[in-house]
Amino acid sequence: MARLHLFDLDGTLLHGTTAPVEISRQLGLEAETVALDRAIAEGRIGPPEYAARVYDLWAELTERDVRTAFEAAPWLARIREVWAEIRSAGEYCAVVSLSPSFFVELLLDWGAHAAHGSRFPAVPFTEPVDPSGVLSAAAKVTIADRLCAEFGLTRADCVAYGDSSSDKELFAAVPVSVAVNADAHLTGRATHSYTGRDLWDAYELVGPAR
Repeated sequence: MARLHLFDLDGTLLHGTTAPVEISRQLGLEAETVALDRAIAEGRIGPPEYAARVYDLWAELTERDVRTAFEAAPWLARIREVWAEIRSAGEYCAVVSLSPSFFVELLLDWGAHAAHGSRFPAVPFTEPVDPSGVLSAAAKVTIADRLCAEFGLTRADCVAYGDSSSDKELFAAVPVSVAVNADAHLTGRATHSYTGRDLWDAYELVGPAR
């Protein structure tokens, strides 16, 4: 039976950082975004306010900045190899992240079947960010359900990979989960746990479908 592998981005595929921090690094605004990451992790702000505040920081952002941030980011090793293996097995892989869609969607070029992030306007910005397009932890489950319908699967066929509180609801909704370099929010919530910098090793904890 085919499975759908659902990957978080920040702290999971990206080691020890987030897409907004890597983007802001290109503008010399890393410290400001690290502070926003801390605020959302501690529950002092929600995803819509976070999106509005990074949008304001990125007034001068260009497509080149985004591409440079993507290429220089500290990705886990062998992401493309894992996704190629998933595809060769007739299974599916998708990225679902609260980070901006214009960054998340670059992972389609690495072999993901789908990539969903918070909906931001195209770079450089000429229109405001729409709060209704900003994703939440609950939205990850909604997107997983939509992808299941698209691929002819159910939640019972899903494997989730994540690292933090934004993954708790998805972990609770699917039968198999892998905590990747996870924080205390996922303690005791995952089927498997992995610490390291190679996605292949995390993927191997799940094993082949049977």
